[in-house]
Amino acid sequence: MTISSTLHQYLNRAGVPYEVTLHEPTDCALQTARVAAVPADQLAKAVLLRRSQGYLLALVPASRQVQLEQVGSCLHDTVCLATESEVANMFSDCAAGSIPPVGDAYGLHTIVDQKLGGLRDVYFEAGDHCSLVHVNGSDFDELTADLLHVPISTRH
Repeated sequence: MTISSTLHQYLNRAGVPYEVTLHEPTDCALQTARVAAVPADQLAKAVLLRRSQGYLLALVPASRQVQLEQVGSCLHDTVCLATESEVANMFSDCAAGSIPPVGDAYGLHTIVDQKLGGLRDVYFEAGDHCSLVHVNGSDFDELTADLLHVPISTRH
């Protein structure tokens, strides 16, 4: 797999130019950044959360981790991490644990850490553990323009 079909269709519909780069298989976002030689602050990782109204995708830089309390505070709701089986069901065209940060493509509400705004370049999982999508930062900002951008992370 190089790019999930859902992600591919979404980016094409949005008219966003992108490139897919391959790297050695990895187990986590920080490792992906190191192996792919991209700044961890520019690698957007997605974390699937569960809340009272269903699921939510939280986007943060790979160099940071989601703070559930901050997300819950912003949404006035309690949130927790989704289970691995919930992630697999929601992202059935992706490898386990490889979530593209485009909630819109999967019908998910999404919240974005403010650290992901205004970057020159943004990289993210393509749907497997050995491919990254690279987009211009302004295109990523445009894709996430209508989403809530708030501080929801802390550095690892």
